[in-house]
Amino acid sequence: MTNSPPSYQRLFAEFKRRHVFRVAAVYGVVAFVVLQVADILVPALHLPEDFTTGVALIALLGFPLAIVLAWAFEVTPDGVQRISEASRAEIAELIAQPASKRWSAGLAALVGVAALLAGAWWVGRQSGSSGGTSGATEDSTGPPANSIAVLPFTDMSRDGDQEYFSDGISEELLNLLAKLPELRVAARTSSFSFKGQNLTAEQLGDTLRVRYLIEGSVRKDDDQVRVTAQLIDTADRSHVWSNVWERKMQDIFAIQDEIAADVADQLKVTLLGGPPMVEETDPEAYALVLRARRLDEQLTPASMERAVELYRQALAIDPDYAAGWANLGDTYRTQSDLGLRAFDEGYALAREAAERALALNPGHAHAHSVLGSISLSRYELPTAASHFEQALALDPGDAMIVSRAAELLWALGRIEEALRFFEYRVARDPVSPDGHSGLGRSYLGTGRMDEAVQAFRTTLELNPASSVMHSHLGTALLYEGEPEAALAAVRKEPVEAWRLIGLVEVYHALGRTAESDAALAELISTYEQGAAWNIAYVVAYRGEVDRTFRWLDRAVEYADPGLIEIFIRPELEILHDDPRWLAFLERIGSSLEQLANIEFEVALPD
Repeated sequence: MTNSPPSYQRLFAEFKRRHVFRVAAVYGVVAFVVLQVADILVPALHLPEDFTTGVALIALLGFPLAIVLAWAFEVTPDGVQRISEASRAEIAELIAQPASKRWSAGLAALVGVAALLAGAWWVGRQSGSSGGTSGATEDSTGPPANSIAVLPFTDMSRDGDQEYFSDGISEELLNLLAKLPELRVAARTSSFSFKGQNLTAEQLGDTLRVRYLIEGSVRKDDDQVRVTAQLIDTADRSHVWSNVWERKMQDIFAIQDEIAADVADQLKVTLLGGPPMVEETDPEAYALVLRARRLDEQLTPASMERAVELYRQALAIDPDYAAGWANLGDTYRTQSDLGLRAFDEGYALAREAAERALALNPGHAHAHSVLGSISLSRYELPTAASHFEQALALDPGDAMIVSRAAELLWALGRIEEALRFFEYRVARDPVSPDGHSGLGRSYLGTGRMDEAVQAFRTTLELNPASSVMHSHLGTALLYEGEPEAALAAVRKEPVEAWRLIGLVEVYHALGRTAESDAALAELISTYEQGAAWNIAYVVAYRGEVDRTFRWLDRAVEYADPGLIEIFIRPELEILHDDPRWLAFLERIGSSLEQLANIEFEVALPD
């Protein structure tokens, strides 16, 4: 009597005879390849993100069906036919084959199954980590899904002389998108800082901390304008959306509205009450305002005076253009702060222009911020708080408004809150020198000198020609116990007044009293009225308490706007135990009780 082979051997032999192992191997490898191709095609062809998941499900569900069909049928020259039952001899012959032949088919099948499962696992991992674009979620390896930067559009005009216009269109679009609460928009300072640099989408996304980029071009010829725009995913450089508009110049505002609405739709942003709308005006007035804003950025006496002229020309064409009045008011304010206009004259003109803007549009955030800045410089803290509270409620994502409100928090003695505001500014505006400068000065006020040093150095890396920063860096290094490094920093300060301010302190720390005295004497003789506040804290650093109070009184007399830093200058700690300190704070409205009565409650977006 012969022994019958074990059942598992007979089953194995049947699998091999019916080519089940071969089908499993081929199916698994082909499915793996198909899944990889699908993963590539989704971004390239703008297919839905769940397309690859669907392909994976079909592949998994089709596998057992392929095995059943392989067991039951075979392909012959006469077509597909059912497989006949095997004879005992045929099975015995298969079982009797050498192990190398018997097991190779099984191993091939295992490889195929492994390939299928690996492909499905990869798809599941990708879909689980990508998160889609419907929410502002953020994983550990990339920026928030609903984060975006608007790059300066390219000037494509015939003569290449319309760059101010293409930049202005980009900035207006940025401002529109920033009004969408679900969207995190990189501030203009950062997104425009890479203009003319040949960086990849991935590099821009990493630096600006955004998932998407908008880039495009503008061609303006007489009354015709052609705008192209495209939305790019920085994760894979794919073009998510693009469009072209060719319109009359008077339709430029509609084009901007359409781009903002299309981008919001592409990113699945919920538009409560509809998309934001740009303020319309006469096209000629609009072009003049864009030219003026470009000149404003140069911060030279001539450029700012020319900007004022252009704003006035625009407002002569359209006296009801609220944005024009707000920009004009801000230019007057800046001229006053830079000493290009007398304080009283400049602030009066700025206030008048900003109030005109609010009369036309009570919800104009920029106008409120101008009035808030004027009130803050005048040390009218309750009024400043009211305006900044309204400005932030209207436009909480505006980087400029956030920074100005943070300076109010300095004056209110709420330094930790100010620090959070500047951290928010830097998160949205990562390559802004102003943002890092504000961080550094806030760190000074909280005694975190090592972080202040780093913030000031970052500011100088971003803008090596920055004024004031070398002097601030010198102060932080002094408190870090590095007077020689502080001296080296202060000597690089390009603005003479700030260089003298730093030298008074550094020479005193080094024991070079005569040189400290000489620097102080020059500072007083040349800049007494404009630097009374600074003289007060440098003599405090030298330990001259009585002299410090005299210069604080002069700072009040001269209405020195630097008084808003009274709680962040570490030099003034020497005064805190002197009874005259509380009396001085009460005099300027900054005692604890007085500040507690000033309402300023705002919450920054997540």
